[in-house]
Amino acid sequence: MSVEFILRLIGMIVFTIVGVFWGIEIGGSIQLSQSKDIFPTEVYAVSIGLVGALFGIILTPFFTTRPMQALKKLFTHIDAKILFASLAGLTVGLIVAALVAFPVSMLPSPFGDVLPFVGVILFSYIGIMAFVLRQQDLFNVITGMFGGTTRAPAGSTDERVILLDTSVIIDGRILDVAHTGFIPGALLIPRFVLNELQYIADSSDGLRRQRGRRGMEVLSSMQKDSAIVVRLSDIDVDGVREVDDKLVILARQLKCPILTNDYNLNRVAELQGVRVLNINELANAVKSVLLPGELLSVRVIQEGKEQNQGVGYLDDGTMVVVENGREHINQETIVTVTKVLQTAAGRMIFARPGDYSDLKIEE
Repeated sequence: MSVEFILRLIGMIVFTIVGVFWGIEIGGSIQLSQSKDIFPTEVYAVSIGLVGALFGIILTPFFTTRPMQALKKLFTHIDAKILFASLAGLTVGLIVAALVAFPVSMLPSPFGDVLPFVGVILFSYIGIMAFVLRQQDLFNVITGMFGGTTRAPAGSTDERVILLDTSVIIDGRILDVAHTGFIPGALLIPRFVLNELQYIADSSDGLRRQRGRRGMEVLSSMQKDSAIVVRLSDIDVDGVREVDDKLVILARQLKCPILTNDYNLNRVAELQGVRVLNINELANAVKSVLLPGELLSVRVIQEGKEQNQGVGYLDDGTMVVVENGREHINQETIVTVTKVLQTAAGRMIFARPGDYSDLKIEE
C-alpha cells in the first residue's frame, strides 16, 4: 500500500467530515430562511459530504505527495555547491536584514511597518545571488582554510563535468586518455550507468560477462588514480527507462558533454543539441598523417583480396594494403605510400614495395 493511496484515504475522510458539517450548516441556514422545507438537512449533509469525499480522493496528492516529488526532483538536479551557496547566502542575507530592520522600524508609518519586510526579501535575494555567482571562489576560500587544494574558477575547462557512457568504460581506453590529462574536469558516472555495467558483468553470455568485468576493473583503476576525478552520482531521470535516453536528458539538464563510443547514442545526442566526445574520433584524429610518396616500414602478415596483394598493419591499427606484397608476407618491408583512403571503418593506406635497402625510416 503506497503512501499516496493512504493519503488519498485520509484526505477523503477529512473532506467528507468537512463536507458533512458544511452541509448541515447550509441546510440549517436554508431552512431558517425558507418558510417551507425543500430538502431535509440530512440531504445537504450527505450530498456535500460525498462531494467532499470525491474532492479529497482526487485532489489530496496535489497538496501532499506531488509537491514533495517536485521538490525532490528539483533538488536532485541541482548541484550540491549551488544548494550550499544558496543556503549560505540566505543566512547572510537574513542576518543583514535583521540588523537593518530595527532602525528602519523606527521610521514613521507606513514606512516603519513595510520596509523591514521589504528588507528581508531584498537582502535574502541579494545574498543568494551573490553567493551563487561566486560559489567557486567561496569553496576555494573554504578549501584553502582547511589546507586543501583550490579548484579553477567556475566556467573554466577544469571545472567541466563529463558524463560517461557504459560503452566507453568497457572500451578501456578512457583510462589511458585520462592519464594524459587531455580530459579536464570531473568524470561523472550516474548510478544507472553503473547498474547497466554490473548487469553486463553478471550476464550469462561469456563474452558480455568478460566485457562487463573489464569495465568494472577500468572503473576501479580510475577511482584509485588520484590524478583522475571520478564521481559516482545517484542522480536519475524520472519517467525514462533507456540508459541512452537518460544520458541525453541528463546532459541537457547539466549542460555537459557525453563521452561515448556508441554510434547510435552519438547520433541521437547530436540531433538533440548535446555535445558528444567520441573516443574513436579521438583515436582517428591522433593518427599520424601520411602523404603519397612517403616511406614507411610495415610487416606484411597476410594476403589481400586482390591478386598478389599483401596486407599489414601499423602500430595504431591502420590497415596497409601493399601492391605485389604477397611475396613479402612475414617480412618487414619498406613501402611507398600511393594513396590514403578515409572510410567509415577507419583509414586505409595503399602502398607499393620497392628496393629501399639503403634507406632508414625515422621512428
